[in-house]
Amino acid sequence: MIIEWLFWVSLVWVGYVYVGYFATVLTLSRLLHRNIVKADHFPHVSVVIAAFNEAAEIERTVRNKLAQDYPQDRLDVVVVSDGSTDATDAIVERIVAEGGGRLRLVRQEPRQGKTAALNLAMRAIATEVVVFSDANSVYAPDAVRALVRSFADPSVGYVTGQMVYTNPESSGIGEGSGSYMSYENELRAAETRLGSIVGVDGGIDAVRTSCYQPMQPDQLPDFVLPLSVVEQGRRVVYEPDARVYEAALATPGAEFRMRVRVSLRAFWALYDKRKLLNPWRFPLFSWQLLSHKVLRYLTFVPLALLLLTSLLLADSHPLHLVFLLLQLLLYGIAVAGHWFRRASADKSKLLVPYYFVLLNVACLVAFVKFMRGEKMVLWKPRVGAG
Repeated sequence: MIIEWLFWVSLVWVGYVYVGYFATVLTLSRLLHRNIVKADHFPHVSVVIAAFNEAAEIERTVRNKLAQDYPQDRLDVVVVSDGSTDATDAIVERIVAEGGGRLRLVRQEPRQGKTAALNLAMRAIATEVVVFSDANSVYAPDAVRALVRSFADPSVGYVTGQMVYTNPESSGIGEGSGSYMSYENELRAAETRLGSIVGVDGGIDAVRTSCYQPMQPDQLPDFVLPLSVVEQGRRVVYEPDARVYEAALATPGAEFRMRVRVSLRAFWALYDKRKLLNPWRFPLFSWQLLSHKVLRYLTFVPLALLLLTSLLLADSHPLHLVFLLLQLLLYGIAVAGHWFRRASADKSKLLVPYYFVLLNVACLVAFVKFMRGEKMVLWKPRVGAG
């Protein structure tokens, strides 16, 4: 019976995406453990920060990078102002005027988006390693030092650090995003032991300059560039000791819009790099990419089918009735969580299923936009207001 078949396929899909893949990676990582040869070495590093109207954050971010525990004569900072109309340029120019020669401002006009800004900066960079930072990212004092250690291994072409979401407003949605990143970081650590990770954090990434490939303005650099490095036969690895701190978005509206934006650009990245899904050319990584990204971003499909088939099969067997009731409970808690979305993290645990539903609805909306051919090039500063 096709309805029964759809029920089990949907159940297995959801279970595999959130539990099965994680468990499989953990097991394989112990069997196929690939070490990284790390060493304290100090290649010349350029930190690139793309900024649009970041007057509120840019000074703190720039000074944070200039103050890194790294030889000062081997670390430069480049700020690319993407058509900023506020005081961003003036603030950076003031810091440049203080002297030192380690900070440079590049103006991109007209505004073309973050990816174009990175391409522009890279044309004039000749250092061995480039670190990419968001305009609101605050690094731990030794973050750059920790990032570049892995480049002592010639097989490594790209390193990402650990995103630590702070939750200054103690919001439930902020707690949810932090929990999600904790799960992702554990998975990345295991994927690193396999060879390469699939997803990175754009706020704290480093690439060998020789591995950088210019991207189209609509491409998501946090996704496309690491995949390009894998195509070149180099590893993309996770370094948990390189920490970056960012405030979590405090409202569901802001979190939802961010997730739609990221998911839409991820769908296009997967399409552009679809050759990596070829198991004959990339036997292990194609499985990782399919499991961690493709099936994950499409989980809204089996979730919908699971609910529909459970409704249709509820009278046929007690098992189906149980699954139906569990799903109704989950979505009921998620609906209740909507009303508690501004509750503090220590008072409301209803945000766990709410955040889960929010993520999958965002993927659904992004997929519809993707099928319509919509693309997103420009971005706005990350804010907590919804």
